[in-house]
Amino acid sequence: MVHQPALVDALLAAVLTALAVDTALRTSTSDWLAYLLAVLAVAPVALRQRVPVLATWIMAGAMAAYGMLGYGDGELPGSGIGMIIGMFTVATLRPRRVAVLAFVPATATTAAFLVGVGLPIWSSLAMPTLLLLGAWGLGDATRRWARRTEQIAARAARAVADERVRIARELHDIVTHHMAVVSLQTGLAHYVLDTDPPTAKAAISAAGDAGRQALAEMRRLLDVLRVDPDADADPDADYRPRPGLSDLDLLVDRTRKAGLPVDVVVTGRPRELSPGPDLCAYRVAQESLTNILKHAGPAAARIELDYGEQTFSLTVSDDGNPSAAAPPAPDSHGIRGMRERAGLYGGVLTAGPREQRGFAVTLRLPITEDGS
Repeated sequence: MVHQPALVDALLAAVLTALAVDTALRTSTSDWLAYLLAVLAVAPVALRQRVPVLATWIMAGAMAAYGMLGYGDGELPGSGIGMIIGMFTVATLRPRRVAVLAFVPATATTAAFLVGVGLPIWSSLAMPTLLLLGAWGLGDATRRWARRTEQIAARAARAVADERVRIARELHDIVTHHMAVVSLQTGLAHYVLDTDPPTAKAAISAAGDAGRQALAEMRRLLDVLRVDPDADADPDADYRPRPGLSDLDLLVDRTRKAGLPVDVVVTGRPRELSPGPDLCAYRVAQESLTNILKHAGPAAARIELDYGEQTFSLTVSDDGNPSAAAPPAPDSHGIRGMRERAGLYGGVLTAGPREQRGFAVTLRLPITEDGS
């Protein structure tokens, strides 16, 4: 199967060759060399996208020889269109320093043709210079436009990849937090089902709440991902905003119901963060509380929010028993995800054991007066 651009070039070369042969028929004798040079002055257009510089050189040399041997009576083979197309192609497909290698001989040989047919040297230089400079400029602009288009496409691809990572992180945060609560509450219910029915009932209720909350958040995420052309037709479509620090109280309440005492301390002048950092802070708090539920054993948690003038800090710590289940490693998947999320907004996240007992995660995000 012939590639479409190559087919177009071949058709263009055929048309130009017919014009060049017609010029030779009207202005030259039956000299076979005149026809050969006329064809070589335009036919290499068919190869312009494969070997643009070589094709341009061949057309330039053929046209110069055509004129200097006295063929054409001052009429360029194919009206000189082959040279203009060649210069445009070189400027489009090759760097500027390479385009010079085509421009100089193309201009010189075209001028030689015009001088050969009797035109003054200055006009012989001016006309091809202006025409080929115009072709060069148009080709260079096309090359820069194509490069910019490629850069935009590459940035779009990177943005898609980053969004996929963010979605994966969102799913991880949602599932691990709520499933940890469900697991603990159902385990507690099973343990006290016969001895303490009210506690078992409360635990089952808390597990149900956590499961419903997980489904709601996952449904929200799927709604955002869904491409539905009729979505605008439903005025009641539920696209709730992503969670943020304004939802921290609900998160703390769910965690307390799961059996983990949580204390919240706020210092500084509280103010809204921009959506990205706000979601980042919420997810760090959520993941940290999940880790405490999973790893700390009998413990109490403390959340500290510090609104500085230029930095927002969030610290989630616990006083868990060192002999309990092993705490998350500083390079675990969850902590690594939190650290990557913080890095997206110019923040820093540290995590590790406390000096006496327990574990602490600290997030620092740069903020300005408008919360960004």
